[in-house]
Amino acid sequence: MRSLIACLGLACLFAVSPLSAQVIEYETVEVGADRVDSGGERSLFTVPVFESAAPFTPPAIPEGAAAYGPFRILDDGRAALVDVTDGRSPALFAAMLRDHPGIATIEMVDCPGTEDDLANLRLGRMIRERGIAMHVPAGGSVRSGGVELFLAGAHRYVDAGAEFAVHSWQDDTGLEPGDYSVNAPENRRYLDYYRQMGMSPIEAEAFYGMTNSVPFSSARWFGAAEMSLWVPLENAG
Repeated sequence: MRSLIACLGLACLFAVSPLSAQVIEYETVEVGADRVDSGGERSLFTVPVFESAAPFTPPAIPEGAAAYGPFRILDDGRAALVDVTDGRSPALFAAMLRDHPGIATIEMVDCPGTEDDLANLRLGRMIRERGIAMHVPAGGSVRSGGVELFLAGAHRYVDAGAEFAVHSWQDDTGLEPGDYSVNAPENRRYLDYYRQMGMSPIEAEAFYGMTNSVPFSSARWFGAAEMSLWVPLENAG
């Protein structure tokens, strides 16, 4: 069973010119007891670590806020997402809402991506099912699999100075989206997800093609104005 990693995208269905990219380093991660792929196998893969396109000063997170994996409680109605998601994130998200049922908005402060694509898609569906809004504040950075979580917002807000980055995925054998047929399950899961998040079939294909306009080892950076061309924003700075 292949372990899909460090998300966004699949076969480049529409040609889109990539923006500038910046790659800092690679981190090798072993999938073990607490990081298990969908087949339960152990695997070794490489996750690209992307720096922000511009000097990045994330909004401050209050000290002592309760933590649920990558989530931090800000107040009765808000949580922040401040780290990568992994296979444990859906359960931690459910625990957070159990303990703090008033959470209605997630502040996407520093969202590098995911170590488990399938769990990340489950998490996105949970966010949508609960009707939670996603807000990227000024200085917020949403990259790779974090973009899929942003799309899950029942309401989406982006402030001026926020940034996004997308790239194609790569599995643990080194294959990327274009190595699979358009209708392969590896590609369909993303197109189906985008449609579930409100895109039409044509919009889903176009967005998916955009995310795959650069290879796994690179990134395409853009801001609120371009994101507003892909999905409705309730504000765009």
